[in-house]
Amino acid sequence: MAFVSPNQVMDSMIQAGAAKAKLPVKDLLIRGGLAGALLGFGTTLAFTAEVQSGMGFIGAMLFPAAFVIIILLGLELVTGSFALIPVAVMEKKATVGEMMKNWFWVIVGHLIGGGLYAILYVIAVTQLGHVTDNAVAVKILAVAEAKTLGYKSLGMDGMVVVFVKAMLCNWMVTLGAVMAMTAKSVIGKIAAMWLPILIFFAQGFEHAVVNMFVIPAGMVLGADVTMTDWWVWNQIPVLAGNLVSGFIFTGLALYLTHGEISAKQVVKMTKTKAPITSTQRG
Repeated sequence: MAFVSPNQVMDSMIQAGAAKAKLPVKDLLIRGGLAGALLGFGTTLAFTAEVQSGMGFIGAMLFPAAFVIIILLGLELVTGSFALIPVAVMEKKATVGEMMKNWFWVIVGHLIGGGLYAILYVIAVTQLGHVTDNAVAVKILAVAEAKTLGYKSLGMDGMVVVFVKAMLCNWMVTLGAVMAMTAKSVIGKIAAMWLPILIFFAQGFEHAVVNMFVIPAGMVLGADVTMTDWWVWNQIPVLAGNLVSGFIFTGLALYLTHGEISAKQVVKMTKTKAPITSTQRG
């Protein structure tokens, strides 16, 4: 389990952000769609474990499996890119336009993938509408309403709460993406990224891509949630909160300490290196 130094991790973050910014729309849609569906799988796995065991923490321990698959396969997760691509922009390895293109098309992919898995999963657990009391389906419906109508009932206080919970969520999610870069072995990467994802899911924070599955799935199951409820009281503020914390608390914070240190060290080495004289050349 070879350890990678923080300065090397910073370099990997910049390279990863630059590579993501250059991807064509086709790849953004496919990779974003797969990631959206996989997080749906992780969510239903977690809910199934919670319903069967009566312990939410069991579900939280299992949910990171989906995140691990996404990272190891090099798929696109916009919440991780909220930290990675901005550092590439700051290093002039990518443009703001490329960053916005990535975020937009990956979100479209997430919506397609999450929505597709929502429809397929509802068909499976309800046996095409013949079963109405599946425990996991009931859980999804309740969660969808809590994530929208629950905040709506609090008015502007609810908007503040959902935004803050989104910030807390993506602080951990972006750390998960970065922690995968701290090890070289597959086992090391899995162990490193598992912990931050467990931390966010166990505490019920708000993840934009998870919500692109769970809220539509709840609506298909009959949740009393409108499209306006979904987007105004969850999806838009959650995306904003995920972006703010991913960029500031992970991307920018690590860049300002490890990125700046690396740059200063290079400058210092350049200035202090003794010039090669003609005698030394000969």
